[in-house]
Amino acid sequence: LEKAQKNYILEFLPTYRSLLIHYDPLKLSYDELLKELQNLVSLVDKEDRKEFRILEIPVLYGGANGPDIDFVASHNGISQKGVIQIHCSRDYLVYMLGFTPGFAYLGGMNEKIATPRLELPRINIPAGSVGIAGSQTGIYPMASPGGWQIIGRTPIKLYDPLATPPVLLRAGDYVRFIPITKEEFLRIRELVKEDRYSVNVTGSGEARIYE
Repeated sequence: LEKAQKNYILEFLPTYRSLLIHYDPLKLSYDELLKELQNLVSLVDKEDRKEFRILEIPVLYGGANGPDIDFVASHNGISQKGVIQIHCSRDYLVYMLGFTPGFAYLGGMNEKIATPRLELPRINIPAGSVGIAGSQTGIYPMASPGGWQIIGRTPIKLYDPLATPPVLLRAGDYVRFIPITKEEFLRIRELVKEDRYSVNVTGSGEARIYE
C-alpha cells in the first residue's frame, strides 16, 4: 500500500492480525477495493519481508525510573540484574502502534519475566518509561495513565509532534534495549534536548529473537 500510493486509500492501520483500511467510496466500490487489494497482495515480493530496522533504545533500569523492577524480579524468582539481562537478551518485533501516539506493542518477550499488570493503574507514567504487562513489553512515548509494571526509562523521544515523522517506531521494526548508567542517561537526555542525539539504527540483519 505504501509503494502503490493509491489515491483512494486514505489511511491504513496495522494491528496484530488484521489491517484496517480507510478508503474513499466515491472513487471505487467495496468490491472493486477487494480486487485491487488482491492484486497488490499478488505483487508482494517475499524479499521485502526480510527488510527491517533494528533500533537500539538506551534504558536506565531500576531506581526511581523503574519502580516496579523489584516486584518483577520477586514475582519471577530472579534478581533485579537477572530481569535486566533477560529483558535485553533479545530483540522485540513492533507488531502495532496504539493506545497513545507512538506506543509500540512489542512481541517476543521471554516468559521468565512475564508479570501481571498493576492492580491499580497509575494516573501518570513519565514519557520514556519501559514497562511489562503479562508477556508483553513496551515504552510509553508520552506521559499518560497506565497499568504496566515500570522497570526502566529511556531518555530518547518516541513521539515528537514537531518532528518528521512524529513517531520514531513503526510496525515491522525491531527494538533492541541497551542498558545504560545514570550518567549516560543524563548525557543522552541533554543531547536529546539539544536535538543532537540520533538513535542507532542497523539495517536488515539478524534480529536476536531467541536466546
